[in-house]
Amino acid sequence: MPVRSLGLSDVGRFRPHNEDSFLTDDELALYMVADGVGGNAKGEVASAESVDLVHSWVRRWRHTIETYRAEPTADSHHLVRRMLESAVQSACYMVFAMGEVDPEQRGMSTTLSSLLVCSGVGFIAQVGDSRVYRARGGRAEQLTEDHTLVNYKLKHGLITPEEAAYAPGKNVITRAVGHRDYVEVDTLEVDALPGDRFMLCSDGLHGYLGPDELDELLRGTRREAAQRLIALANDRGGRDNITVVLVDVE
Repeated sequence: MPVRSLGLSDVGRFRPHNEDSFLTDDELALYMVADGVGGNAKGEVASAESVDLVHSWVRRWRHTIETYRAEPTADSHHLVRRMLESAVQSACYMVFAMGEVDPEQRGMSTTLSSLLVCSGVGFIAQVGDSRVYRARGGRAEQLTEDHTLVNYKLKHGLITPEEAAYAPGKNVITRAVGHRDYVEVDTLEVDALPGDRFMLCSDGLHGYLGPDELDELLRGTRREAAQRLIALANDRGGRDNITVVLVDVE
């Protein structure tokens, strides 16, 4: 099942530099978006290192993927999911350790959303508020859950959806890779069928999207859609770095 992708990143209209990182590897069918946290604490280092570390880990355990592709059993399925989760955990430990060694990098961390497409399944591992969506049959749906203070309050009934729309602290994340030496990673699997389009993005994009807008915005070629989405985020403020990765299952 061939998978084709495109990734674009833009600094936005106000940030002095880009702390986002992304990966598109169609050979492995592995994709990532990471949004660095920390400003002077080298958020761009955290995001770039995390993407590189997860990529290296998955390449090192490629035989786990090949085993699943050759024989997709319940056991091999579980191993792929655990492998991707372990890759993110390993990146978390390493980024935290880098901050402990270098005072200039202390406190750096990053969000990370990753997608591995394998034998008709999309394996997702996610920390923070970068998101993964899937568009199918002209309808887009959010697959991941934001690890933010506002979403936590909303889930636990502390605020209403109407209050959440205007609540302060929308960008306060409750989980990040590298903030400590361990992080809880959300993992899930969804089916990945021919014609599906996945989108991974940082909050510099999805923070400007209204309900149901993605259905139309994701139409067209990958490049057309990615450029359209980045232009929209900049037109609506561009207050953060903007990164989008589009993945088509063919």
